[in-house]
Amino acid sequence: MSGAVLQFLPPAATDATRLATRIGVRAQPIDLHHFPDGELRVTVGPAAATTIIYASLDRPNDKLLALVFAAEALRRGGARRLVLVAPYLCYMRQDAAFQPGEAISQKAIGRLIAQTMDRVITVDAHLHRTHDIRPVFPGIEADNLSAMPAIAAALRAAGVDPSSVVVGPDAESEPWVADLAGRLHLQHAVARKLRHGDSFVDIHFDDATLFSGRPVLLVDDIVSSGGTLLTCARALVAADASSIDAVVTHALFPPELTTGLLDAGLRSIRSTSSVPHPTNAIYLDETLAAALRREIEGATS
Repeated sequence: MSGAVLQFLPPAATDATRLATRIGVRAQPIDLHHFPDGELRVTVGPAAATTIIYASLDRPNDKLLALVFAAEALRRGGARRLVLVAPYLCYMRQDAAFQPGEAISQKAIGRLIAQTMDRVITVDAHLHRTHDIRPVFPGIEADNLSAMPAIAAALRAAGVDPSSVVVGPDAESEPWVADLAGRLHLQHAVARKLRHGDSFVDIHFDDATLFSGRPVLLVDDIVSSGGTLLTCARALVAADASSIDAVVTHALFPPELTTGLLDAGLRSIRSTSSVPHPTNAIYLDETLAAALRREIEGATS
């Protein structure tokens, strides 16, 4: 057995097939069957020595179990190296227990994946106090890629007003906002955010006059409830920004929320292809393909 193949969980068929074409390997679906009692049957395609599994892990619980079952079948089928490509990686935000008895999901999921895979490739993992993703997956390789090169290239191709300001919703966004602003040669700023729950936040800017009469690129790594994006958009409207375009790495929010976000003052919302979503406009194919090149070269040498 030699070579490489890419297998994928069904929700990611379009993105996975496009990536497989980019790296020059076959794409095969992993079949999922749900029994009436909720149990899951997983059927994989023929394994290759290097088998890449593409699974964006939004709505993750069934998908995680499917990965464990798929890995078992692929190892038994002869796969010697399993590489998980999860452009969005779930359960990374809970890296500490804040209340007695609270589970640390990052540790649990990291160990689970490390027991089944040989390498994990993700994009802009939603980490808080964890600064290096590699210890999350003990004993295997792990890569946390940046979406900023792909986002910058897409924005540059579409045309960016040189007077634009790149804005992040909180202090945590400073590294990637500064990165994107540097790539586009734009000024940037970040808000101060006070969270009151999963959906309610207060947003303040130290100098809101910076945005008056200027276009704003509002950048966030993840949007789930949309509360932060909504509040930030309203604050920028109040600051008299001339236009507000949102760019999101991981679009987890319900598609029907898009209308409300646009009504709040956003002119457009563009997301990367990390999670299949109607707002997808920025593709991560080259970012992921570059990370997979040595896998393909090693499998064919």
